[in-house]
Amino acid sequence: MADQSQSVGIIANPVSGRDIRRVAARGGVSSAEDKRNRIARAVIGAVAAGTQHVVAMKEPFGIASGALTDLPVEADLEILDVGARVDPMDTARAALAMKERGIRVVITLGGDGTNRTIARAWPEAILVPMSTGTNNVFPSLVEPTVAGAAAGLVAKNLVDLNSVAPRSKMVHLTFADGSGDVALIDVATLANDFVGNRMPVDPNNLRQLLVTTAKPDTIGVSSIAGLHTTCRSEEDAAILVTCGSGGALTNAPIAPGLYRQVPVRDVKRVNFEEEVQLAGPSTLAFDGDREHQVLADTTAIAVVRRDGPRVVNVARTLEAGASEGIFVTR
Repeated sequence: MADQSQSVGIIANPVSGRDIRRVAARGGVSSAEDKRNRIARAVIGAVAAGTQHVVAMKEPFGIASGALTDLPVEADLEILDVGARVDPMDTARAALAMKERGIRVVITLGGDGTNRTIARAWPEAILVPMSTGTNNVFPSLVEPTVAGAAAGLVAKNLVDLNSVAPRSKMVHLTFADGSGDVALIDVATLANDFVGNRMPVDPNNLRQLLVTTAKPDTIGVSSIAGLHTTCRSEEDAAILVTCGSGGALTNAPIAPGLYRQVPVRDVKRVNFEEEVQLAGPSTLAFDGDREHQVLADTTAIAVVRRDGPRVVNVARTLEAGASEGIFVTR
């Protein structure tokens, strides 16, 4: 068995890119076959960069096992069985199992929600996130072959980790009962909504929006902030948007193929560790998923810190590897 401290893990959310939000918007569908193909390309890239051991999460759709079966690479390919039941806990269990085994870097296939699940279970993880979800601000649209190669270079300690994989920002929330949760990209308070709702946000229900990354070229509610100001992943700050009647109408792409007029009343910059009160009654959505209720006359407290997973910058990693001549044999 190869040294697992130099291994690459793969966690593919089998239902990312396939939920009901595609009925109300026009997001692309990421099929099981597409995910198999992406995994195969990523593994080939990782092995080309020197990886000798790849561990992929097993799930009922056979995505990883189908991708790795008879793949012509000189490496130990392993399927990790975490008793997957096709729910978010599959991703969390896989992350914890890979953490326990000391796996160095994990390639993820999913959206903001998939990566948030991993971050909640394993905030020190080193991730190469590839987009296959609905909201894809945290992961990137990158060719899996080179994403895998970048993961391989990081796994083999051939590049400086601090230079190519900075830690991400994370929103930490504390509720009135003392419990907590996290988000990677955005937290939204919604009136007249409910936990578990998978439909796109009604812009008239938006009240507050706290985003760690605000850019005008993203999809989802974080784009609302991005159309007013910019806050990049490397900036030690966040953006708080207050919405409601009488605000300036902002035409924002709140879902793939779905622009809506959002009334924006105020936009302000928030510093790290600055407490933001998210007021009830409201439903809280984290990275696109409605998961908590805030009761009337109570608040949730949110603060932003740079203590989320490390995210591998694929281009920067390959530049570093190329400058060292890692891919050239003389």
